[in-house]
Amino acid sequence: MELRHLRYFIAVAEELNFTRAAEKLHIAQPPLSQQIQHLEAELGFQLFRRTKRTVQLTAAGQVFFEEAGKILQQVDRAIQLGRQTSRGELGQLTIGFVSSAAHNVVPAILQAFRTRCPAVKLELHELTTNEQLQRLRFGQIDIGFVRPPVEEEGINYEIVFRESLMVALPETHHLADRAKVELRELSTEPFILFPRSLAPGLYDPIVSLCQQAGFSPRAAQEAIQMQTIVSLVAAEMGVAIVPASMQNFQRSGVVYKALPESTSIVAIALIWRSDPTAAVQRFLEVARQISGLEIKD
Repeated sequence: MELRHLRYFIAVAEELNFTRAAEKLHIAQPPLSQQIQHLEAELGFQLFRRTKRTVQLTAAGQVFFEEAGKILQQVDRAIQLGRQTSRGELGQLTIGFVSSAAHNVVPAILQAFRTRCPAVKLELHELTTNEQLQRLRFGQIDIGFVRPPVEEEGINYEIVFRESLMVALPETHHLADRAKVELRELSTEPFILFPRSLAPGLYDPIVSLCQQAGFSPRAAQEAIQMQTIVSLVAAEMGVAIVPASMQNFQRSGVVYKALPESTSIVAIALIWRSDPTAAVQRFLEVARQISGLEIKD
C-alpha cells in the first residue's frame, strides 16, 4: 500500500462518484477503479458498495476513511514541519551571551528573530566569553554573543556591535558633576576590573587606555559581571571603565562620564560552529540584517 492509494480512496469516498473523483485526481476513471479494487484486495475487506447508480461506503469503509484521513493529515504535517525545519523556521536554539550584551545588541536581534521565526524556541544563558567557547565546542550552546578576539579552531565569529568606553563613578565622587572626565584624573583611584582571563577583548583596551593616560589601573576588586561592577561602583568601592551601553543599566548611585581621550573601541561578536544548522543560519541572517556597526557613544 502506498500513500497514493489512500489519496485515491479518500477522493472517491468524498465524492462517492468514480468519475468526479478521477477528474479531481487528474487521472482516468478506469485506472482509478482498478486501484481501488487492488486496495480492497490487499486490505481483505470491501470499501464501497457499488451499483450502476450509486457508490456508498461500507461500515468498514467508513472507519477506514476516517483513519486514512488522519494518516494523510499527519503525513502532510510531517512534510510541512520538515520543510520549516530545513528553512530554519522550526526547532530550538540555545544562545549564550555576556552580561553587557544584554544592554546593547542582543535584545534587538532576539526580538527580530522571534518576529520572523516564532516557532523556533530560544533558550538563553548568561555566560562569560570563555564559558561560551567551551560550551560551543561541546555542543551545549548553538550561538554565543561574546567579547572578541576569538581564536578557536572550528568556531566562526562575526562582529555585530562596536561601542566606545566610558567611566562609571559613584554619584558622590568629586568629579561626578563634570560633563567629561579625563582619565589621568583617576590615576590614584581604586578600579573595579573584569578579569583578563575571562575577556581579554574588554580588559586589554581598558588597561591600554589607562596606560596611554600615564598610569596602570590599581585593581581594588574584580567582578565577572558588568552589572556587578556597576553595583560595586555604586557602593563606592572604586571606579570602573565600562562599555558605553552600560548606561542602559539603570542603577542608582552611579553616574557615567564620557572620556574625551577615549579612542578604544570594544565589540560584541557572534560565535557559532563551522557546521551550522538551518536555524543557526537563519539567526545569523537576521543578526546581519539588523545589527548596525556604527560606534555607539
